[in-house]
Amino acid sequence: MAEANDNIVQTPEVEEDFSESFAEDDTVALHVNNAFSDELNTHQRIKNILCGTIMSLDKGYARVNLLTTNEMIVDELGLIHSGFVFSAADYAAVAAVNEENIVVIGAKTSFLAPAKVGDLLEFEAKAKFEDSRKREITVTGKINDIKIFEGIFHAVVLEKHIFKTKIKNARRDY
Repeated sequence: MAEANDNIVQTPEVEEDFSESFAEDDTVALHVNNAFSDELNTHQRIKNILCGTIMSLDKGYARVNLLTTNEMIVDELGLIHSGFVFSAADYAAVAAVNEENIVVIGAKTSFLAPAKVGDLLEFEAKAKFEDSRKREITVTGKINDIKIFEGIFHAVVLEKHIFKTKIKNARRDY
């Protein structure tokens, strides 16, 4: 029998099986109705189940909610992959600008707390520089009023879709 070592952190046994936590129909129902689809000028084909649903939309402002699901977990404790958190924040950022051909060109983000399966994440985005092609958007993410994410996104609004825009010295075949 091995002796206990004070430097070893033991995690408790988890008996909960997250595969049955949410019925597929229940999760989808929360994301099907997007009351702002007629007002949204960008990201028309995004999968709300993965990136969130717009709850509020105004000039320079968007609020997006994301209900975390089993498809987003990375381990047996129900930890949500940070990519889904970032994706919902990115969606809130572009919705706040709400221009057809917006492209995020950079972001500086901080993940302040983890999310688990079943959490409802709320992202609030505020866009700046309304009169130029370049935009800066601040995004804050919360779970029950606890800040879990903050970021500054940089975006550019193009005249045409990025795949239809000719960029000098760019050599890329699609």
